[in-house]
Amino acid sequence: MSGLEPFGARLRRAMDERGPLCVGIDPHPSLLTEWGLNDDVTGLERFSRTVVEAVAGRVAVLKPQSAFFERFGSRGVAVLERTVREARAAGALVVMDAKRGDIGSTMAAYAESFLHEDAPLFSDALTVSPYLGYGSLSPAVALARESGTGLFVLALTSNPEGGEVQHAVRPDGRTVGATVLGHLALENAGEEPLGSFGAVVGATLGDLSSYDLDMGGPILAPGIGAQGATAADLPAVFGRAVRHVVPNVSRGVLRHGPDVVALRDAADRFTEEIRTAVTSA
Repeated sequence: MSGLEPFGARLRRAMDERGPLCVGIDPHPSLLTEWGLNDDVTGLERFSRTVVEAVAGRVAVLKPQSAFFERFGSRGVAVLERTVREARAAGALVVMDAKRGDIGSTMAAYAESFLHEDAPLFSDALTVSPYLGYGSLSPAVALARESGTGLFVLALTSNPEGGEVQHAVRPDGRTVGATVLGHLALENAGEEPLGSFGAVVGATLGDLSSYDLDMGGPILAPGIGAQGATAADLPAVFGRAVRHVVPNVSRGVLRHGPDVVALRDAADRFTEEIRTAVTSA
């Protein structure tokens, strides 16, 4: 199908060359207002193109949040298509933050929407939810392997409500979150230098030493910046898996817009802080 190198290998190279930072593209209504933009499709497009112009040529990953585009209907989705295309053309890997999760043919259709090379929203990776059972993700896993793309699976999220599911203990004594990480370790077995099937694990969760986070794939870690975590916290939270962490920063960078230079400088500062924390661990 696709001639793409596996996502994990492409991500590892991008992290080594550009640093591990992921910048979210989250056009909240409040951010549009802060930038002096209207909360409409024109404002959405100006916002997204400015972020891409500022940082797509220098950060490893951009992560558009699909919902903030979808709320404008087909015109918003058209902006998202252009954003993905232009970000990838500038050299950034695009992780589509859509958190899709379903079963059977519906899951297959979600996967095709973002991971098929002919799809208008074709992205390098997709966030997915395993909480209809990890096996429900099989169509997405299969297409990701075929297309050279990746998945980031919700495992240990930073929202307080997540614990009631993710920390629940199964009959075998493992938590649900640990079970998800175990499945990902199997998906990534034998893959070098990095597997293509990652986990979403919050950087705000504190000591996670009871979990085996070193599952051979990347860890997308929200929570740096506005949510309270810092780059210096990463080694304590992620332990030996910190070398595979892709910290996501959204508002911490985006609040510096619409000035392109200010956005670029903010992304560079976070990149350097994260690099320093990871290399000193």
